[in-house]
Amino acid sequence: MWTRLPSGGPDAARHVVRNSANSFAVTSLELGGKSPIIVFDDADLESAANGLIAGNFGASGQSCVAGSRGFIQRSILPEIIKRVEAKAKNIVIGNPLDSATHVGPLCTKAQVDRIKDTLEKAVSQGATIRFGGHPPTDATLAGGNYFSPTLVECPHTDIETQTVEMFGPVMSLVAFDTEEEAIAMANDSVYGLGSGVFTQNLARAHRVSQQIRSGICWVNTYRAISPMAPFGGYNQSGYGREAGSESVLQYTRTKTTWINVSAEPMANPFVMR
Repeated sequence: MWTRLPSGGPDAARHVVRNSANSFAVTSLELGGKSPIIVFDDADLESAANGLIAGNFGASGQSCVAGSRGFIQRSILPEIIKRVEAKAKNIVIGNPLDSATHVGPLCTKAQVDRIKDTLEKAVSQGATIRFGGHPPTDATLAGGNYFSPTLVECPHTDIETQTVEMFGPVMSLVAFDTEEEAIAMANDSVYGLGSGVFTQNLARAHRVSQQIRSGICWVNTYRAISPMAPFGGYNQSGYGREAGSESVLQYTRTKTTWINVSAEPMANPFVMR
């Protein structure tokens, strides 16, 4: 018997694993994340701004690979904020059945309340909300679980929005100075599902992507997937892989067969061959 838990939290996963213990059911856990997106000062800023929006506001932020921890090299942070804010003004919030809509409602009211509470704590810790931070004011959306796309600038990583997976359209940005600092920030998480790197330096792209502890790393793009590529995480983002040849191996068991092809009788039974 196989048990697969859809994107969820570590607590739900522990419950599934405990319940699978008696029957030794194999589990493949694809859980949540708090994915980092690192933007270096040599990146194409237009591409980086689009990547941050894709990673945070796409699917209304309800994505297990949401790049909600943005680490931006200090010299370009003001420009990145400016570009993201300008693009966010054109985001259409509304009915998900309307093809013009970019950001629809969240699944539950509890998610909206969780975001409000997390933002309130973040502000008390010194964070600044650059835009958004509340449900939309449009009266036609008052009856739904909507939340406006939000950007939070954080003075350091010990901020609530840097640790809590809100599963909503909220991005949290922190400045960094060196490559080593950015990698350390990216890996400072109990999760390890997605990650992103924006740089035009190919050597740096390889170097940094190899050091980020995550099952997926996008370079100069974000939220691109294919059924040919394995999908899964490290740490509390789960184990096992979906898609790609590795997912097939999840459903197979290797059998070993030994055959003695010698015409001679089997040798001393007390000597391991």
